[in-house]
Amino acid sequence: MTATAPLAGIRVLELGNFIAAPFAARLFGDFGADVIKIERPETGDELRDWRKTRGGSSMMFRTIARNKRSVALDLHTEEGQEAVRRIASNCDVVIENFRPGTLERWGIGPEVLKSRNPDLIVVRISGYGQTGPYRDRAGFGSSAEAFAGLRYLTGEPDRPAGRAAASMGDTVAGLYGAIGALMLLFERAQGHDIAQRSVVDVALYEGVFSLLESLVPDYDAYGMVRTRTGGRLPGVVPTGSYACGDGLEVVIGGNSASVFARLMRAVGRDDLAEDQSLRKTDARSAREDELNGVISEWTGSQALEQVLDALHEAGVPAAPVYDAPSIADDRHYLARGMVQTHEVVVDGEPESVRFPGVVPIIAGTEGTVRWLGPELGEHTREVLTEIAGYAEWEIDRITGTAAEHNAHEPAGARAGLGA
Repeated sequence: MTATAPLAGIRVLELGNFIAAPFAARLFGDFGADVIKIERPETGDELRDWRKTRGGSSMMFRTIARNKRSVALDLHTEEGQEAVRRIASNCDVVIENFRPGTLERWGIGPEVLKSRNPDLIVVRISGYGQTGPYRDRAGFGSSAEAFAGLRYLTGEPDRPAGRAAASMGDTVAGLYGAIGALMLLFERAQGHDIAQRSVVDVALYEGVFSLLESLVPDYDAYGMVRTRTGGRLPGVVPTGSYACGDGLEVVIGGNSASVFARLMRAVGRDDLAEDQSLRKTDARSAREDELNGVISEWTGSQALEQVLDALHEAGVPAAPVYDAPSIADDRHYLARGMVQTHEVVVDGEPESVRFPGVVPIIAGTEGTVRWLGPELGEHTREVLTEIAGYAEWEIDRITGTAAEHNAHEPAGARAGLGA
């Protein structure tokens, strides 16, 4: 991490499980913030087990929990709740993704936390938001994608709704949560009093809905109800995935008038490039099958690399359909630091594993993967001592190790934990 890390000096408390809140908090950690992740004792964040075939923690957890400190606390106990209150007293941002009302039941809701730290910013990510008739419904990214309309549009028209092979609903909400927190931090840094408006309310479905462009306006204005169209986008022609002669695929975007003309010349159809009627989007849409057939015939006659070379020369946006091995070895990914190798202990032995880099790239203030997702509770003692101000004997009680250290406990200490 460089000395000019943009978020150095900012402290974030993550009260999250799975993806949404942890993804938001990771963005802070990547750029220098001190991120403290609270996890359940013994089991930790359930993400530790996702897609894990061996070892103690999954590579998904190692990725999303990078640059964070892990503190194991039981939030169902008064001791764990008080520890959260004390940590939050020394934080700038709290990010959580529990169902609405959960933190309030535990005595660690925004009002309680802000009573001790008025400048605190609280990001709340939930399935349906903190208000409205559906606020109490459970919500995961999958249900958010369905409720927002994305699943209805995804997949082939003759099959059930499909999905992207990643948790888009969660990560998009995490991005919005981080943006909201950064806006309030900026406002606070300008000297404005944000005490009465420092809660960021992000609903998973709203993040997804915001990405669907003119879905509802098209319905009102044109009576258009968009449906599943496979790899095609209605009105965006030609674009899609095309098979090449070597069995590989290329995605081509030729859906602007000038690019379309260049694409048609590249595939040897100057007549279509010069056809003035095809300058209009609706005209190309009306001839979508014909145009896709022309492109498919051309891509199918040669290898992927030949196709990419020709399209690059013509100035047509195109890219290979990559799998994980292709990404991991691609020279452009490597040149920009988007694939980075780190040592990970798996089954007791260190191994070299490639992980995604930090986005965005900011010249001179690049984010850094300082360490991968930590072991469960790895930083419990140091955080409770340094930030929450607990004595060693108090930490023993919170973590359930008091019996081992009773000899060191001051007289009268069993009366309870100090605020």
